[in-house]
Amino acid sequence: MSWAARRKFFILFTIGGVVAAFVAIVFIVTLYKAPSCADSTQNQGEVGIDCGGPCPYLCVANEQPPTVLFTQSFTDTTTGRTAVVASVENKNMTAAAKNVPYRMTLYGANQTLIQSVSGTLDLPPGAKTTVFIPSITSGKQRVTNSFLDIDAASVKWVAMTSDPRVVPGVSNTVQGGTVDTPRVDATLVNGTPKALTNVRVVVLVRDAHLNVIAISGTVLPTIPAQGSAVATFTWNVPFNGTPASIEVDPIIPLPDQQAGLP
Repeated sequence: MSWAARRKFFILFTIGGVVAAFVAIVFIVTLYKAPSCADSTQNQGEVGIDCGGPCPYLCVANEQPPTVLFTQSFTDTTTGRTAVVASVENKNMTAAAKNVPYRMTLYGANQTLIQSVSGTLDLPPGAKTTVFIPSITSGKQRVTNSFLDIDAASVKWVAMTSDPRVVPGVSNTVQGGTVDTPRVDATLVNGTPKALTNVRVVVLVRDAHLNVIAISGTVLPTIPAQGSAVATFTWNVPFNGTPASIEVDPIIPLPDQQAGLP
């Protein structure tokens, strides 16, 4: 091969290499996607698909699903409204979940569907959560069964070794009022140096067999720092049995910045 031919070949080879490199760069920029926690692929050291390892969410298969301990409803046929309370337990001591979707379904006689509503709840680590829905439209039918359902696959677990919530203590619970218009007063104590605001509080009245015979809820606008506030619950109808114990549950959500949310 002559010198001129070799020179021409070298030039063409160089140009071809530059073109090939340019095409490769364009291909990488336009088609290549870096591994992420939302690419539906188990990569970058993930324990499962888009979970575990460097991803914020734990793998659902490795955590215990939430357990619904009970659901109880109380229907007022004069107003066509039903109040419902449920208790959900998170048995995972080192995992929590925020804004977990649930569905509450009400049935009448012969399992006739009356109403279905949805909402969200938080699951602190190793704790029980009370769900209270004060008023669901149920018409003139009496609710005979109510169920709270959680799709375990929809729960987005995050690692959490301790409960970060500030939960006020409950003291000095007093039952008063009359048989026809009972009343419960409970003192909530905030032992922290910061005031608590808009605290939702639910009360469950139980009989000697621990059956829930009455429920109610309220919101305390503020519980002052190192102070207390009284939550008052009233009913316009008698209890559905003889009260033996009273359970007062402050419902405190998990703070976003502590829940490991991306």
